[in-house]
Amino acid sequence: MKTLNYDVLKKTGYTGYMLENAPERVLQFGEGGFLRAFVDYFFDLANEKHGFNGKVVLVQPIDRGLTDMINDQQGLYTLYLRGFQDGKTVNDKRVISCVSRCIDPYRDFAALLQCAHNPDLRYIASNTTEAGIAYDPACRFEDAPQSSFPGKLTRFLYERYLAFGKEKGKGMIILSCELIDNNGKELKACVEKYADQWALEAGFKAWLDEENLFCSSLVDRIVTGYPRGEADKLNAENGYTDNLMDTGEVFGAWVIEGPEWLEKELPFCRGDMPVIVTPDHKPYKQRKVRILNGAHTTMVLGAYLAGQDIVRDCMQDAVIAGYMDKALYDEIIPTLTLPKEELTAFAASVRERFANPFIDHLLLSISLNSVSKWRARCMPSLKAYMEKFGAVPACLSLGLASLLAFYHGERMEGGKLIARREKGNEYEINDDESVLQFFLAHKDDGAEEYVHAALANESFWGEDLSRLPGLEETVLKHYLSIQKDGAYQAMKNVL
Repeated sequence: MKTLNYDVLKKTGYTGYMLENAPERVLQFGEGGFLRAFVDYFFDLANEKHGFNGKVVLVQPIDRGLTDMINDQQGLYTLYLRGFQDGKTVNDKRVISCVSRCIDPYRDFAALLQCAHNPDLRYIASNTTEAGIAYDPACRFEDAPQSSFPGKLTRFLYERYLAFGKEKGKGMIILSCELIDNNGKELKACVEKYADQWALEAGFKAWLDEENLFCSSLVDRIVTGYPRGEADKLNAENGYTDNLMDTGEVFGAWVIEGPEWLEKELPFCRGDMPVIVTPDHKPYKQRKVRILNGAHTTMVLGAYLAGQDIVRDCMQDAVIAGYMDKALYDEIIPTLTLPKEELTAFAASVRERFANPFIDHLLLSISLNSVSKWRARCMPSLKAYMEKFGAVPACLSLGLASLLAFYHGERMEGGKLIARREKGNEYEINDDESVLQFFLAHKDDGAEEYVHAALANESFWGEDLSRLPGLEETVLKHYLSIQKDGAYQAMKNVL
């Protein structure tokens, strides 16, 4: 079979949406699976549904990437979004045609700078991993390219300033998608440091503030990438070879922090797209962390001890799913600030996402670094519940007891703490060495001593949790229940 391009796609009789030629309106730092299944998907829908008529030019952010593969396919790739939505199984296929080309700045830095001279360009999107937004003082103005992403961006924006600095409306709207807090603000801070380090003129710094908008944003979609196990089958069905095929869950949400006018300008801010522009994205981040991530962390360790291995299977079990639902609706949602209908709708979508028949999400994979995860995702809900209702939440405290039971290991082996569950099989606990060494040192403690030592460990939680009224007694009760009757029965007991 021939490799996907426009001619090959047309010859297959493809009848879906396709945009072969349009101005390049978006510059995107990052060419990986997430951006192509998320940002480029939204721009592709904006072309089809809202007449955006724009192409995305990709920039390979590091010196090894997908540039040649993308250009060989003329930017085309097949995207499959799959899962449950509104109680129905969804398996949507779409050929994405919004990508024009990919630039490798390590081979052709001039091509990147030339994009700054394009009067149609308006948006910059990025996802250069959590480590991507970092200030490296070794970057110099004359580097071609600069090693850091903020360094490349600063050099690009300066080129834009030289080309259009005297025209209103030619600055950039920068949509940062990296998974760090206040990603847009952090990116702008790096750019400003380079402007100072490189002694760029005051006019450029003023232009940065007046004509450019650095948006912090929250992105939410599980992207599973190239489907190696089924690629041959899908290629045969499509009638072409697609080396850039991408897969992800059908759920997607993008919360962008920005002024009111931004909602009117962004091409995908319409009622049929899950994109929100808000003056403050933090409540939405709190919603995601406390509901989606909090539900994971509350449920998975106990579910694994009870004999389950995959998230989807947990959703088919009335006890485990019921325990998670009770934690969500009775203990987590009442502590959050967004309208209740928004929170319950999001919780319902989480339930559907966990039941996705196309993703085998291993509980042990989610268990990585569970101590710090519990502190960030679950502890704020537990403390807020206790403050609001004056009682210890049953499900969240059982989640903490399940963590202590899960981490009750037998020995260290290859840098991992080895433990055993009720099924009889051994499993590896993956966490920071100091965390694992703590639990190893307390493996022979009695239950009361073990629970107290863990809750009182301020290096874990940032405070002594044993001082919270009634928490230690409740967690000990749950822990003893898990030891005596098993994690499954402990979950039954709180329903």
